[in-house]
Amino acid sequence: MRRSLYCPQCRHDKVVRARPLSTTERVAALFMMVPFSCQQCSCRFLASRIGANVPQHAVERREHLRIPVRLYLSFSGGKVRGEGIVMDLSVGGCIIKSDTQVHIDDIFYLEITTDQDEPPLEVAAMVRSITQRGIAFKFLRAAQENKRLLAFVQARTADHLERTTPPLRAAG
Repeated sequence: MRRSLYCPQCRHDKVVRARPLSTTERVAALFMMVPFSCQQCSCRFLASRIGANVPQHAVERREHLRIPVRLYLSFSGGKVRGEGIVMDLSVGGCIIKSDTQVHIDDIFYLEITTDQDEPPLEVAAMVRSITQRGIAFKFLRAAQENKRLLAFVQARTADHLERTTPPLRAAG
């Protein structure tokens, strides 16, 4: 029987296998211990992969579930100012559509509008890539430090998973 994995920090079961980042994590692999990342709180931890109930697909480069959204944002950094639309969002970063010219490794201050009645989410981010899909930003601080961002992403994650997870069928 397969066992479920739970995050040691928040006790949630929304964990994914992550790429090894440190020497310790690479050495642990020799003992069948692999790194996992919690989608709820971003905690990284080692666990035995033997008997674990985790998806069998290959480990993806991204460690956080991306939630599709359409949110307005403005950003500024140095002499560059721009606007755009956030296409997806996670606790680790976002992808935006914008006509503003940016470069990889540029650092910006983002203001993401989530609701008319709320002040915008404010985060510092670095440009990780620029593709046809959009500009990918990596947030510079862990989402745990930005409680509003973490709460917003967690609420949207729960909604997204409910909409995309097929209902269980009753046996019989």
